[in-house]
Order: sequence, then structure tokens, then C-alpha cells
Amino acid sequence: MAPKKKVGYKCRIAGVIFLLLAGIAALVAVAVIQKTLKSQEYGMEYGIVIDSGSSRSNVYLYEWPGEKENETGVVTEKMNCKVEGVAISGMKVDPQSDAQTWRGFENCISKIKETIPTEKHGRTPLFLGATAGMRLLHQKDEQKSNEIMDSLREYLISSSFDFQNASIITGQEEGLYGWITVNYLMGNFLEKNLWNTYVRPHGSKTVGSMDLGGASTQIAFQVEENGNGSDYLKVKLYGYPYTVYTHSFLCYGKNEADKRILDKIIQASSDPTYIRNPCYPEGYNTTMIASDVYNSECTTKPKTYNLNQNFFLVGDPDSEKCGEIVKSIFDFKTCSSSQCSFNGVEQPPVTGEFMAYAGFYYLTRALLLNGTTDLDQFKASVGNFCSTHWTVLKKQKSWINDKHLRTYCYGTHYALTLLADGYKFDKETWKNIHFEKSIKDTHIGWSLGYMLSLSNMIPSEVKEIPPLTNPVFAGLIFLFSALTIVTAVLVFITLIRTCY
Repeated sequence: MAPKKKVGYKCRIAGVIFLLLAGIAALVAVAVIQKTLKSQEYGMEYGIVIDSGSSRSNVYLYEWPGEKENETGVVTEKMNCKVEGVAISGMKVDPQSDAQTWRGFENCISKIKETIPTEKHGRTPLFLGATAGMRLLHQKDEQKSNEIMDSLREYLISSSFDFQNASIITGQEEGLYGWITVNYLMGNFLEKNLWNTYVRPHGSKTVGSMDLGGASTQIAFQVEENGNGSDYLKVKLYGYPYTVYTHSFLCYGKNEADKRILDKIIQASSDPTYIRNPCYPEGYNTTMIASDVYNSECTTKPKTYNLNQNFFLVGDPDSEKCGEIVKSIFDFKTCSSSQCSFNGVEQPPVTGEFMAYAGFYYLTRALLLNGTTDLDQFKASVGNFCSTHWTVLKKQKSWINDKHLRTYCYGTHYALTLLADGYKFDKETWKNIHFEKSIKDTHIGWSLGYMLSLSNMIPSEVKEIPPLTNPVFAGLIFLFSALTIVTAVLVFITLIRTCY
């Protein structure tokens, strides 16, 4: 009998433990159900950024889930819309042009309204950032600049969206936000792991960014050391700190550089009625008025400046001479630091990969160079382009309109000089430059980085599903407890019978 009693004792102990665990499991199950029903369902959030550049304005719509990943919303581009009309820096001149631009804004805003759910309109933040074109106008005519910005604010406030701000962003901000955009799109800040959560990529490195706009150019890249001066900025993204060197060169955008180079060519000619332009292709000629060249704060007006004077320019291609003229608008000698880019601006050595976008992309595309290339190949392509006859160029580059195509000889020389002599890319580091327009079907520019940064200021919206009422919760507790007890008793009886 002793063995049977011993077995019976063990069975009773097992039964008690089973009942205890079953009771705990029942209570935990009910609590989990209650917690789950009180779960937080996150809706999509939206943000609108208007990029008002020196050539035109673009409206970008971004979206991200209401929850955040370590303090920064996971943002994607939903859509973008080009505003037809003049750049905002060209407003308050011709009423008809202004009317066209306002219609362009209204058209884009209407498209955005159709995309965002109506109930989200009132809490969708709307921002406008004006860049180098307005920075130049603000220097030239502060009152006019303020009037334009006030008109835009008044218009945007009247929209159905949550207008936040319209301002002229600094060149540093433009460079920093461009750097954030590039690295976000390349997944250098976050990636999804096996559990579908975002984590910082192991051993990830950031990529430098270079933006060539119409009125300014920006360079930005991460540095390990804490540099001194205003060009070294600290930023925190996804919970991690970064030190970024960024500098913007006003008047060194593609369009303003064109005017400065034309000024050099005009000033070197003794006859304004027949000017040989070594940067124009053979077979091309054009007549332009003085205001086309000297209507900018970036170009010094001649002492005998006549607004309506005509210049007749004839293509007389000389790639080497064109390159020398391009270099003459830079100052590579002045430098009070251990290393400078140009015009006496300190810059640490460029290291790692770089993304060159906007104007850089379009210029290299004209050379039929895509992605990466080497320095010698780039130089050879520039020379070949500059020596090609105008009629041949028009056939080969049919996607480029004449207004831009005529400028691409000195435009490509300009990009070459800026990158090699200015930013100090040599034969080895040049191979690390990627010339791109977009990443993962998303436009590269400062606006996405701007939205990423501003999402830190936007609280996560949480839409809660109401939890169970007390009577229902009590009823479920009773039901689950009763079922658990009955089941446990039946199992316990079965155990006893089996043991005895």
C-alpha cells in the first residue's frame, strides 16, 4: 500500500499546483483582454512643407504613423506638387505673373486637400520655407521681402490646414536638412529588425550631402570631432546625437554663377554688340539685355550700367578658357585655417560617401554620367560637351530646353571646379560621390529633413478604443472564473481517479 499512498500524495500535490496555476492563468487572461481592448490605435499624421526656391515653389505632403520611434516620427513622402508661376522672390513685380503664381498655389493646395482625410485638415501642420532667392531679396529690398512673406502667411492662414510658420530659412538649415533627408532615405538612421521594430543599423555610417540650387550651394557631412564655429551643428535624431559640418555659399548657385560668369565674359569684351563667348557652343548665338545679367545682388553692376543695353553673344567654344573664367569667380588663396574650401571658409577634409543632388544631378545627366564616375572621366566629358556643335547638342540632349542647354558648358565646368578645387575632392574621394535626383522614389531636398526635424515638435496623436465598462468586465471575470473552476475541478477529479 505504501507505493500507492505515495503516488496518491504526489497526485494531490500536482492537482493543487494545477488549480493554483489555472486560477492565475484565468485572471491574467482576463487582464490581458482588458488591456488589449484598451490598446492604442495610432492614426496617420500628415505634414505639409512648401519649398520656395529661387526658381519655383514645390509643395510636399508627408505622412507618418502617430506613434514615434525614439522621439522622431517615421516620415515618408506622400505626394509633391509644382507651383506654376514665378518664384516668390519674383513676386510684387507684375500683377499678371503674381495672379498665375497664386493660382498655382491654390491648385497644389486643392490637390493636397483631396489627398488628406477631411477630418485631418484642421490638425495637419503647414510650413513654408523660403531659401536663397528670398535671402538675396531680403538683402536687396527688406520691405518687399517682408511684404511677400506677409502675403503668403495671410494666404496660408486662410487655408483649412494648421498653419505653423512661413519664414526664410538660413543656408545652414538648408544644408543640415538636406543631409538629414539623404541619410533618412538611405536608412542610415533606422532600420526594421526581425520583430518589425525600428533600430539603429549596426555599424552604420552617415553620408555627406551636396546641394546645388539656383542661388546657393550647400555642403554638409558628419564629423567625429567637435569643431569650433557656427558651421558645426549638433542634432539629435532617433535618440542619437550627431555633429554635422554644414556651410552654404550664397551667390554660388547655378543660376547666379551663370550671371557672374557672363559678367566676366562681357567685361573682357571691347565690343558689347559682338561678344565671343568661349563657354557657348559653336553655332549658337543670342541677344540679351543687361538686366538679364545684372538684376541680382550677386553680380556687380558696371559703372556705366544701362538697364536696357543689348549684348550680342556668339558661341566661340574654348573649354580650357571657359574653365579659367569659371575659376575666376572663386577665391582659393585666402585661408586663415588649416584647410579651407574657398573664399576663406574653413572646411574639414571630406571623408566617406557623398550624395550630390539637385543641380549636380542635372549637370551630370547632361554629360550622360549617372550615379558614380571618376574625376578623369568627368573632366573628359566636360571637354567633349563644350566642343560639340549646337545642332548636335540639341539632337543629343532633346530633353533639355535651349535656355538651360546653352549654359551647360560652363555649368559642368562650374560643378567640376566647385567639387574638385572648392570642396577638395581628389581622384580617390571623387569616386565616393553619387549624383542622384531621388532615393527610393523620393525627391532629395531639404524639405523632408525639415519635416523629420519638425516632427519632434508634433505630439503623437493616440486614438483609444474605449475599455470595457465595469458591469461587462465583472461579468467576464465571473464567467471566465466559473469556467476555469469547473474545468479545473473536472481535471482534478480525473487526476484523483487516475491516481487511485
